Amino acid sequence: MKKLLNTLYVTSEDTYLSLDGENIVVLKEGKEAIRLPFHNIEGVVSFGRTGASPALMGYCAKNNVSLTFLNSYGRFLARVTGEIRGNIVLRKKQYILSEDTYQSTLIAKNFITGKVYNCKSVVDRANRDYGLRLDTNKLQDTSQKLNNSIQMLRSCNTLEEVRGFEGEAAKSYFAVFDELILQQKDYFYFNGRNKRPPLDNVNAMLSFLYTLLAHDVAAALENVGLDPYCGFLHRDRPGRISLALDLMEELRPVLVDRTVLSLINNREVSAKGFIQKESGAVIMDEKTRKIILNAWQTRKKDQITHPFLKEKIPWGIVPHAQSMLLARHLRGDLEEYPPFFWK
Repeated sequence: MKKLLNTLYVTSEDTYLSLDGENIVVLKEGKEAIRLPFHNIEGVVSFGRTGASPALMGYCAKNNVSLTFLNSYGRFLARVTGEIRGNIVLRKKQYILSEDTYQSTLIAKNFITGKVYNCKSVVDRANRDYGLRLDTNKLQDTSQKLNNSIQMLRSCNTLEEVRGFEGEAAKSYFAVFDELILQQKDYFYFNGRNKRPPLDNVNAMLSFLYTLLAHDVAAALENVGLDPYCGFLHRDRPGRISLALDLMEELRPVLVDRTVLSLINNREVSAKGFIQKESGAVIMDEKTRKIILNAWQTRKKDQITHPFLKEKIPWGIVPHAQSMLLARHLRGDLEEYPPFFWK
């Protein structure tokens, strides 16, 4: 199994990334702020106004180190990639199957079955752990609705049906998401998903970490030889990493949503770390962003037993494991794609 390496997150504005030998050097106001060897770095994610030297970009492209630029809101701007890697036969198979509505539906059903199952697991875990503080009947009702969606997904014959059941399941799940927030309710509340831009503190955190998860999944897909832009569920669109969005669906509840809830309920973040702009958009200050990034890195190092592989791996390797299993299915080595089921 792939070794879990580190991702360097550059959050300070007006920085410059350069290369010195086998090291990445982060300069702030012309002075060296960070120097790290590349041998244990698999990705660099930079926020806000940041420049990078051609030498650094060339090194990253040549050595398979993902280099991604996001704006200060966490929206994707650009990504540096090198020569296309992987087996051309595998990518051809991916492109052919993506044009096959029947095969695409089979794969998409498993992506969304994994997502709905994991949403149900998040609700059930909260009900079990904090039952005395929650409306258990409401959560049990939601759990049953999500279970019904899982059963209905099995009979889907079209992508539109899959999208429809996914939408209904997401509506049920997010309808009780606010119930799972147990602390700081005056400042951290959830009245529904909003994005581009996020309009409250919780959505700001969700959008931020969903972007990071998409980055990790896209890099994992490329590493196993798949094209992250060619999806089965999300429609193709110029610049859209459709397959990464497909594959991350089942990981959103267990990796991002639980991290956000933990940060709020453990009071690791506070309201003073969020700023509302005149447009209504909510952004995080640098300190809060660093707290969230540290929690994200810590979560990725936590060990779990993979439900299909039966191996103990860090959470951060799960995107790679699922990418590998998808590639094996597309090659014909697995009869179907096995979703990640968190229990």
